[in-house]
Amino acid sequence: MSQSEALINRIKQGDKTAFTAVMELYQDMVYNTAISIVQNAADADDITQDVFVKFYQTMGTFKGACKLSTWLYRITISITVDTERKKKRKKRFAFAESFFGKEEEQVTAVEFNHPGIALEKKESAAALFKAMKQLPENQQIAFMLHKLEGQNYQEIAEIMNTTLTAVESLMVRAKVNLKKYLQSYYTNI
Repeated sequence: MSQSEALINRIKQGDKTAFTAVMELYQDMVYNTAISIVQNAADADDITQDVFVKFYQTMGTFKGACKLSTWLYRITISITVDTERKKKRKKRFAFAESFFGKEEEQVTAVEFNHPGIALEKKESAAALFKAMKQLPENQQIAFMLHKLEGQNYQEIAEIMNTTLTAVESLMVRAKVNLKKYLQSYYTNI
């Protein structure tokens, strides 16, 4: 029995310290994954909490077919993508309201702040993350998991529940698209 399976069994038996151990072990991974996609610290905090609530609610379905980290990545990505979709719908609705003359709340840009980025590299990192936001969802997730989270292609395939070939294709297309998006940034500096 692996350490992850042992922790889950202890949680199922009501051991709160085992749940705390899982949270402490994986909360940075979950937060970093979330902030890489939403690029907002408050949203990433909320998502991190939601991930562990969902983990607790669904741990009975965990059969150990994948690593616990893979399962938590899947939950994190699912919740993060849902959060992003809700924000986009809210923006479209706000635009429609403004078009028809209703007052809207001003949406202000949040300053980019990723915990893994050194201060002197924040400007170029912000440009990269802005370009990543323009990628299609699956390309963005694959690129983020590989380049920011250090996952290999096989692990990404497991996390995204797809094939290795599909991940390789996503990465090639992501790199081509990012190069195109970032070309103007680097020619202007």
